[in-house]
Amino acid sequence: MTSEINALKALQRDAWRELASPSLTIFDRREIRSRVRQSEPELRTYLKMMSERLRFRPRPVEAVGDSLANIDFRLLAGS
Repeated sequence: MTSEINALKALQRDAWRELASPSLTIFDRREIRSRVRQSEPELRTYLKMMSERLRFRPRPVEAVGDSLANIDFRLLAGS
């Protein structure tokens, strides 16, 4: 899933970079913007799925040690 997200981000990044070119025709600009618009819902879906997956990821179980094993007992001499 991360590879799809990265690919879509790269596609959009490259498209926006192309739009900065002054040599593009109106048709080229329209096509590039259309390509960005078409990839947005798919990217949004993948990002939402990734967010849900991370949100509900089971947390690692912590090792619970024996709390009585660390007590340092001392004998007190009575008078």
